[in-house]
Order: sequence, then structure tokens, then C-alpha cells
Amino acid sequence: MAENVLVDIERKWQRIWEEKVRWEAERDETREKFFLIFAYPGISGYLHVGHMRGFTYADVICRYKRQRGYSVLFPVGFHASGLPAISLAKRIQRGDPSTIEYLKRNGCPEEEIEKLKDVSYLIDFFSKVYINDYWKRFGFTIDLSRAMSTVSPGYKRFITWQFLKLNQKGLLTKKPHYAPYCPNCGPVAVDPSQTDVSEGGDADVLEYSLLLFEGPQQLILPAATLRPETLFGVTNMWLNPDVEYVVAEVDGRGWLLSREGYVKLSYQMGDVEEVGKIKGSELIGKSCRVPYTNREVPILPGPFVDPKVATGVVMSVPAHAPYDWIALEDLKGELRVGEDPWGLKSVVEGIMPITIIKSRKYPMEDPAGHLVKRMGVKDQFEVEKLEEATREIYREEFHSGVLNDLCMDYAGLKVSEIKDTLKVDLENIGLIRPFYDFSKEVICRCGERVVIKRIENQWFIRYSDEELTERSVEHTERMMIYPEEYRRELPGVLEWFSDRACIRQGSWLGTEFPFAKGWIIEPISDSTLYPAYYIVSKYVNSGELKVEWMDERFFDYVYLGRGEISDFPEERRGVIEKIRRDFLYWYPLDINLGGKEHKTVHFPVFLMNHVAVMPKWAWPRGIFVHWWVTQKGGEKIAKSKGGAEPIPEAIAHYGVDSMRLYYCHVGSPEMDVEWREEVVSDYQSRLLKILNLVREIISGGGEGGEMDDYLRAALAKRFSEYLDAMENYALREAAGTVYYQTYQDLRWYLRRGGGGGEAFKEAVRTWAKMMMPFTPHLAEELWEMAGGEGLVSLSRTGEVEAYDQGVLAREEYLKGLLEDISHIRRATGRKGERIVLYTAPGWKWEALERLMRMREEKGRVDPGRVIKEFLEKEELKDKKKVVPQIISRLAKDVMRMKEEDRQRYLSFRDEKDFLRRS
Repeated sequence: MAENVLVDIERKWQRIWEEKVRWEAERDETREKFFLIFAYPGISGYLHVGHMRGFTYADVICRYKRQRGYSVLFPVGFHASGLPAISLAKRIQRGDPSTIEYLKRNGCPEEEIEKLKDVSYLIDFFSKVYINDYWKRFGFTIDLSRAMSTVSPGYKRFITWQFLKLNQKGLLTKKPHYAPYCPNCGPVAVDPSQTDVSEGGDADVLEYSLLLFEGPQQLILPAATLRPETLFGVTNMWLNPDVEYVVAEVDGRGWLLSREGYVKLSYQMGDVEEVGKIKGSELIGKSCRVPYTNREVPILPGPFVDPKVATGVVMSVPAHAPYDWIALEDLKGELRVGEDPWGLKSVVEGIMPITIIKSRKYPMEDPAGHLVKRMGVKDQFEVEKLEEATREIYREEFHSGVLNDLCMDYAGLKVSEIKDTLKVDLENIGLIRPFYDFSKEVICRCGERVVIKRIENQWFIRYSDEELTERSVEHTERMMIYPEEYRRELPGVLEWFSDRACIRQGSWLGTEFPFAKGWIIEPISDSTLYPAYYIVSKYVNSGELKVEWMDERFFDYVYLGRGEISDFPEERRGVIEKIRRDFLYWYPLDINLGGKEHKTVHFPVFLMNHVAVMPKWAWPRGIFVHWWVTQKGGEKIAKSKGGAEPIPEAIAHYGVDSMRLYYCHVGSPEMDVEWREEVVSDYQSRLLKILNLVREIISGGGEGGEMDDYLRAALAKRFSEYLDAMENYALREAAGTVYYQTYQDLRWYLRRGGGGGEAFKEAVRTWAKMMMPFTPHLAEELWEMAGGEGLVSLSRTGEVEAYDQGVLAREEYLKGLLEDISHIRRATGRKGERIVLYTAPGWKWEALERLMRMREEKGRVDPGRVIKEFLEKEELKDKKKVVPQIISRLAKDVMRMKEEDRQRYLSFRDEKDFLRRS
């Protein structure tokens, strides 16, 4: 198969690189440095094609910087902290069929599966897979001498030092906390990176108020609401008649809860015991009493009530909640035409919305009903419209709403000001309890549903510290942050960022918290300063630095410059001084590159921890955010959701370079791209076209003649465009220049009579240099074919040389002329026997050139002189009136003419033969 040519080329050059090149970075104080990391992957199993997008960007940037003469540090590591590795090992231990099938599908040998039950072996196994099967196979120029894991002894020492520093600066605190918790695995992190969970990583934690309604049979009906001020507008209670509710004893009273609500509540209130069960249908038609107002309202059937959401008990405020308004209308309609098993028709018909809030936009009675009608919502199934209506009315009433006279002691107060006050007041008299739940279902990597648990003595990092926030926000102004959208967002994210719980209990991997035995620092908190550890890890890996030497004094000296080298035992001084000098050379980090899931979690804490712990000169210089590779339909590719093509299979199908070019060109980094096999195949075809073109022309020999000047100028122009794009991290633009526009330039050169001589080989060598960051294997092959010395991966790019803009302008004019002719033929449907091109008579061209030469030599034109010269010409004696007019107009045009147009006109030559052939 032709496609295997690319795979063969990749294997060839990877063997050569393995033999001849080491990408290990060394301090070289005669050269400017460049230090980049990508967000290291968690050890949760095999990676997939979606992961490789960001990794590829990192290698492209590092190859380019190395090409430009920088000393480049591009290290890698493995985020083994937390639950993912343990969860995977446990599933293997249980013999989970889907997990075993997943391992086999990804090529895991049978004999290895048994060994992967041991979590230490599993971490080591997948670390090697990532290096050998993914990163090396993709041709990444990574420094493996610094490879490290977050559960290694040296790294744990480093994290311990970080938390000692945070504590010394008063940035650790202890208080009660409601935290995500897996009943099997213990505390888990729920964030968009989905380190610990398989579903729901983007869920928000919602702070509900449980309003305690007095119900029938002396039951408490705890209705969860995000708007406790709306209790004054409650008209009824909704229960799902088909759900079997739990009666749980809480503080000596029976609380009615869904089974799921009971489980959640037991983790938040401690002493909660199930004492009975009751079907929702048994309570329909009965009444309950609204807290604080003591009004009685009926309990109505709500089949739409989801027992998995909050407590499964829902209060109805139809005047201010679009869902409640339409549900009440639907129920009225059903009872008018259908059965009425509970005899509720007259009760329901008599329920009218109670308006309690007046806002600027909705000053009328029954604002939710008004909005639902205006939006044309027909029933409860129009979820998108109802969601939009809910957001609209909640936002408007929060910002401009005022409570009316029905709100008793709170009448006349603004909703935005009263919400928290009312919660505190009702909590003090026992009518409200706090309750936390996720905005969507969250599933742990073990498969269990995650809940929220109250933890009494939780330690936090104080990201709310005003000075820390202010300094961090201020530093963003000096950073390179890509894309511009995130540059604008990040200051707001930092200001919003609140204290974050930093430790967990349970079967977690990671560093023990130095101030509380049995607690482990959680994965987000142990992955903020890690670029600094890459400076040290090289010496730990080589054995030059012993782990037991890595105490607080060591890190203080290396990172903070505290103390003297003479403070250390003599046998340690040499290596410690080398590490200190390395840190001074390589830091600060130039780019931290990661996916958009890190925008609100990792990147803010990465920056704030550097600001908190490191000296100001060592604060990071840049952040590069890329978006996702998605499945069809726009959903992020994830192992837990299937549809993730294994990387080795993709490499076998398309080749590494095809995939690298796909990632870099199919879309800009700041947009999601869909993984489509046919699109990747198109990039494979593009590379094969390039390879075949160069092979064919070089093997055919020949010389380019007068078109060689065009080729040199075209490549110089493209090289300039390439450099401009790469300097601005416009990777898609750069790839377009290299693989499409430059390709067309060479095709045109050949069409115009160019051959495979030295000028063509020189152009291919320049082309290969531009390709090298994106498709390094193909670049090496072309470099070799064109007579390049050594490896193009180790070559340097010079600056752009001056080139003849006139010859480019001439060729662009001819291209445009041929395109116009082609468009006319297509538009008319006629080919014609001949095409006649009309142009100005020779004397006009001569006059134009004379004027342009004047401008070029003197910076101005003298139309009078030129008119006099031309009037003396014998052949123009009959044009004495026309000549002065034409030349005067041309003089004005020449002075206004752009340089590129002037060059085009000056370079025109006789192209009749070429146009006839074309």
C-alpha cells in the first residue's frame, strides 16, 4: 500500500534519531533558553487520539524553538496521584469484563493483565507505554533524563517542601467542608480534567437550602431550593407518585426523602437513620404547611420529579419558576380531560400563581407565566425553552427584583441583598438546613455514584487571599497567554477563585500532608509547581542527588537562593550548585501547555502557587490553551465513553506525520475539532503528493533556467510568512503556508519550465526546514533527497534573505490572468478555438516604465520631460493631444502605486509562448 511508505519513512528516521540524537537539554549560557511543559497525563490507562493534539503542539513549538537556535528543555512526567491508577487496578482485580476487554482492545498482552493488579506495576507499565508507544512513536523531542512520577520519593519531598512554604506564608487554613466523595474510593476531585471521575467532571456543586415543610403523618418534607426567598410564593408541593420514598429519622423527626436523597443526606448530616418507607402516591391530595408563613398547600402528583435530584421533594412557585408554571398548567389540562384518581380537579383549578417579586423587566403579576407564553412554550417537554426562560427570570429577579408586601418582614428588600440574610434567619429558627448536590450526575472511575460529604477538619489553600490574588492578576498582564480569549478571561477566573480543599483521606496515591497524619495531598494541589521539579529530577534519576538530601534547606537554596553552599556537606556541594545554576538558567517556565479543561482549575492554581512560593523573577511567562478533539456530535473523546481510537491503530492507518499535520492544520488551537478518519486520510494524501512530487522532479533532473529566480523569491517569501506565523504561535496559519501555498509555488515553477536542478534542491531543503516542526519524518526524507547535510531536525534557520518582489508580482499576475480565463470558460460553458488578450500599445508601456524608473531613481516623476520625449517620436506625431493626457494620468498613478504593483510592471516580459501553451 502507498500509505505504508510514510510509515516506513517514520520508522527509518526514528531508528536514526535513536542512534544519533539525544534530546537531553544541557545548560548553555551562551544561548537563550526555552522551557516548555505540557500538562502531564494521569495514569488511568491507555491514551487515545484526542490526547495527542496538545502533545503534538508542544513538540512542534519546541522543534521550532530549537531550529531558531534556542537551548530547549522539553521534559515529561506522569501524574500518578489520586485515584485513577488505583481504580483501574481494582477493576482488573475484580475481573471487570469491560476493563479486561478495553485492555485487550488496546493490545495489552494477556500475561501483563495479571501483573496490572499491582498498582505500582501498573504505573510503571503505562509510563513506559506513554513514552515508547506514543511520545517516541510520534517523534517527540522529549528529554527523558528528567522523566518523573508524582508518587516517586523525590517528588513527594518536593511537594512536602511546597506545603511547608505555603503554611509559612499563612496560606493554609482549616475549616469544615463539603467535598465530593465516593462511597468506595473516598474523597475524589471533580473538575473538568476528570482525573478521578469518569463522568460529570464539569458538574458544579450547588448549595441548596432545604426548606422544612410540616407534612401529613407528622412528616417533614425537605424541599431543596436555590431560591429560599420564594417560599412566600409557594402554591403546592410536588411528589412523584411512582417513587417509594424513605422515611428517615433526623433530629428525632421523620423526614421524607427519595432513596437517593437519603443516601446524600446521610453523608452530610451524620446521624440519619432509615425508619420506614412510603409510596409517593399515598401522600398525593394531602396538605403540608409552608415554613415561616404557616400557609397550608396541597401535595400534587409530579411524575417529572427526579428522585436522583436533591431530595426528590419539590416545592412549587409557579409565578416565578417557569417549570412549575407549565407543570401546573399541564396538570390542569390532564384533569379536565382525563381521570382524577385523587379527586384533585377542583383543588388544582383553584390554584393561582402568587406573585412576590417585582423586577424592572417583569413588573407584572405572574411574571413566569408571562414569559412562558411570550416564548410559546407548549408543555414540559420543551426543555430548552424552559431552561432559557428559567435563566432569564432568575437573572432579572436577582439583579433588580424587590420583594412585595406578601413577604412579611422582608417586604421592600432587594432579592440580591436579602437571600443570604433570609437563609441565616430561617436557619437560626430551624426552618432551613444547608444541603449540597451536584448540577449533574458524577460517576467515580470505580463506577460508583459520587456524593457530597461534610468533612469537619478540612485543610484548604487560601486562594481567596487578597494580596495573592492581586499579585497574580497583575502578573497576567506580563504573560504570553494564548489564545487572546483566555488572556481576557484569566484575571476574572483568578478573582473568582476561592479557597480549595487540598487534602483527602482514603486509598489515594500521593504525598502525605505534613500537618495531618493519614491525609494525602489531592491531585490538583500537588501539580502546580512541578515544572520546577524537572530541574531536580534529572539528578535524582542519574543517582547524583540522593533523595535523603532533599530537605527543606536543599529546596530553599535551589529555588529561593536562601543560605550558602558552604552550609551543605562537602560531598553534596557540587551537585547542589549545578542544580541551583540550572534553575537560574531554565526558569522561569516559558510555556505551560494544556487543554481547555484546565482553564478554571489547573492554570489558575499553577500561577497562584508560583506567585505564592517562588521569587518574582521565576513567575511563569506563558500559558498555551488548546481545545479538544471531539467525537461526531461534538462530545469530547474519552476512554470512559468509548469511541476513542487507540493510538497504535491510528498510526498504522494514517502514519504519524499525517496525524501531526491533522492536529496542526484542521483547525486553530482555540477551537474543537472533530476526529474524522476521512479528513486524516486527506492529510495523508497531501503528504504523499509532496513526497511523490519531490521524488519525481529530483530523479528527472534538469535545470530551471530563468524561473530559478522566481523559485528562490517564492521560497524566501513563504519562509518569511512561516517565521511570522510561528513566532505568534499561529500553527494552523504556518502549516497552511508550508503544505499548501509552498506546494502550489513549486507546482507553478514546474509548470513554467523549472526542473530538478540545484535551485529546486535548494528550495526543497528550505521547504524541509519549514516542514520539520510539523512532519519531522517526511522533512528528514526530503532533506536527504535534496542533498541536505546531517539531520534537518538539528539544522538552524537563518534570517529571511532579500528577494525579488518584482518576479513574484509578475508570476502572480500571470496566475491571476489564467484563473480569470478559466472562470470565464466555466461561467460561459464555452472553450472557444482561441482566446484574444488585449493590452495597451507599446508606447504606453514604455512611458509607464520610464516614469517608474524616475520614481525609483529620484523618488519623484517629471511628466513634462517624459511628454516632451514622447512627442518627439515620429510614430506618435498623430497623437499630440492624447500623449500629454495619458502620460499625465500615468504620472499620478505611478506616485500612488504600491510597491508590489510597481515591481510587477517593471518585471513584465514577453510571455506569449507560455500563454499559448497554457
